[in-house]
Amino acid sequence: MPNLTISVDSETLKRARIRALQEDTSVNALLGKFLQEYVGTTALRQQRKQALQALLSIAAEHTVDRGECTWKRADLYER
Repeated sequence: MPNLTISVDSETLKRARIRALQEDTSVNALLGKFLQEYVGTTALRQQRKQALQALLSIAAEHTVDRGECTWKRADLYER
């Protein structure tokens, strides 16, 4: 597995190590998990963007004529 070198101030690293110990893990494991989620989020965002584009394309191809709207919003809720 490849190694990654990062720069972080000593106080941040100290606090990260303490928190990781409290959570029964390591800073290395936390960073690895973060990177996996980051990459997954990017892929998910791309899938959502493609789905939205497909939906907009379908909507543009299929128009609906609703005619003239003569009612007001309040009319919908009259009882």
